[in-house]
Amino acid sequence: QVQLVESGGGLVQPGGSLRLSCAASGRIFSNYVMGWFRQAPGKEREFVGRISWSGSRKDYADSVKGRFTASRDNAKNTVYLQMNSLKPDDTAVYYCAATSLNRDLGLPLTYHYWGQGTQVTVSS
Repeated sequence: QVQLVESGGGLVQPGGSLRLSCAASGRIFSNYVMGWFRQAPGKEREFVGRISWSGSRKDYADSVKGRFTASRDNAKNTVYLQMNSLKPDDTAVYYCAATSLNRDLGLPLTYHYWGQGTQVTVSS
């Protein structure tokens, strides 16, 4: 089992920044690909980005590319999502997730473990 706890969400003005953290406990964190997803009210959960176990490979949704950056510190069992130039459309509950698989990493069903989510609201 892997337990994931997100933090760092909040209210921010358009153009602002937030950094989300996801602390993991349980099985060896460094064995897992970590993903970030988000879900806005009335919408399906969507892929935001993912980072390989070593941190060397990262992929992002087109909607956040160039604005969001994933990173991880395996010594601290923590993964981060730095979000810059935030827009109102980024408003959602953000989730981190973990998987031992290395395919279909943009799909929520690929991930075995999920955090409880943290709310991000971008509004003036």
